[in-house]
Amino acid sequence: MRLIKEKNQRIATILSFALIPLTGLATDVYLPSLPAMAADLQVSSGAIQNTLLVFLVSAGLSQLFVGSLLDSFGRFRISMAALLLFSLASFVIANTHSIYVLFAMRAVHGITVASIVVAKRAYFLDTFEGEKLKNYTSLFSIVWATAPIVAPFIGGYLQAAFGWHGSFYFLGIFTLLILALDLTFGGESLKQFSPFKPAAILQTYGSMLKTRDFGMALAIMGLSYSILMVYGMTSPFIIEHLYHQSPIITGYSSLLSGVALMTGGIVSKSIIHKPLDRKIPVAMGLQTVMAIAMIAVSTLYLSNIYTLLIFVMLLNIGAGFIFNNLFSYALGRFHGHGGIVSGLTGGSLFVITSFFSYGSVHALNIKNQSTLAVAYLVFVLLSIIAFMLFQRYRYRGTAALAAKETTAAPAAGEIMLTH
Repeated sequence: MRLIKEKNQRIATILSFALIPLTGLATDVYLPSLPAMAADLQVSSGAIQNTLLVFLVSAGLSQLFVGSLLDSFGRFRISMAALLLFSLASFVIANTHSIYVLFAMRAVHGITVASIVVAKRAYFLDTFEGEKLKNYTSLFSIVWATAPIVAPFIGGYLQAAFGWHGSFYFLGIFTLLILALDLTFGGESLKQFSPFKPAAILQTYGSMLKTRDFGMALAIMGLSYSILMVYGMTSPFIIEHLYHQSPIITGYSSLLSGVALMTGGIVSKSIIHKPLDRKIPVAMGLQTVMAIAMIAVSTLYLSNIYTLLIFVMLLNIGAGFIFNNLFSYALGRFHGHGGIVSGLTGGSLFVITSFFSYGSVHALNIKNQSTLAVAYLVFVLLSIIAFMLFQRYRYRGTAALAAKETTAAPAAGEIMLTH
């Protein structure tokens, strides 16, 4: 087994951070090319948009299960194989003229991205501990937020210079480069492999899902990220149809939305040592005020693109702040099952976010700033309720497990709380 050399650990850490935004990069980089792809492949715009759905579904479901394989067979070999397959699938897409091949390769993209991202998140859980681990995990959402900011702009230039194929050549070359660097400087980070015993693995999943504070943390993260997702799904219609602005303005609004999310993560990182029960309620309280003010402005017929962007950015800053804190908490919640907790956290986030964002868009029929504000208020109020439950379960669980750990060593398959 090839372990990471101590002299290469810094490079291995940088490479791991470089791959954390791969999910967003693989989604957003070809968004400017969707019309050109539909025209070239002679299919409807809906068919091309379904390539996004295929990717998200395959990536989300795969993350739920790939963690157990990573804990049993290691991070390095699986992630290297996944990088190679992702790159090859990108080159196949760049040279295909069949929508069905495109669907199949996007499913391969989703499965391999899940393996890569979960493995790289687990690398940090394997390698670092204590305050250093908390410091690194608090950077995850900040690094991840770079993809929706820069990817559409990269894709736009690639579309202008090389056509829609350019985005997929870029993905293939990028991952091949990271693969070469990882093979040179990387290695296995997992120190102790878990036996691949389906019954024990299912017991571990069940124990995690039954841990109520972990479940509430996932719910809060999903609600926070739904704020970003709902805006991304509805803003083109509001900005272009209601405010009669161009798609370019829609693109810039998405850029500002992503910047606001990253800003919240940066603020969170700067006060990472402050206790959750003091900083999260403040953020949620400010979000509640912003959502109510957004409804009031809409009711007074003062809504326009400027008020829309102001409120969206302020709410997204809060969402990024809350998400970053709870994401770091969830990843550090368990000890000894880094792959499973990394995959379960990422996969559950996809599922919860999809449920709330798609559900609210269809239930509220969001077509203007007013209904968007109502959706935001619902998300914030649900987050407050979830955080109250999170606090209750967190204190009960910590006390119970602390008492248990002082009287007995953990049995096989039992999950320990990380303090």
